[in-house]
Amino acid sequence: QVQLVESGGGSVQAGGSLRLSCAASEYAYSRNCMGWFRQAPGKEREGVVTIDDLLIPTYADSVKGRFTVSKDSAKNTLYLQMNSLKPEDTAMYYCAAAPRHYGSNCSPSPNEYTYWGQGTQVTVSS
Repeated sequence: QVQLVESGGGSVQAGGSLRLSCAASEYAYSRNCMGWFRQAPGKEREGVVTIDDLLIPTYADSVKGRFTVSKDSAKNTLYLQMNSLKPEDTAMYYCAAAPRHYGSNCSPSPNEYTYWGQGTQVTVSS
């Protein structure tokens, strides 16, 4: 059972930065996808960025150029550096993981992810 624990959320003003962390328990799958997702009140959960075991990231258009994902495999930790934050980035942010099928890319759909953290709140004020 993979356990994911997010941290680093908080409240910032527009234009500010935050760095989220996701600590994962030992992950059994050599081919895997990890990702950051977010859900604002009254909206569906959406993909922010995914990264596979080859460290290839795929960003949502809304965060390209502002957010950067990184992974420390030795520490089993996923990071999300968020810069130039906007009020519309306000949401609960979740870390997720799933095995990756051979030859396939990581899906941006939350439905394809098996393991989830409890979430960390990000609030951006104007």
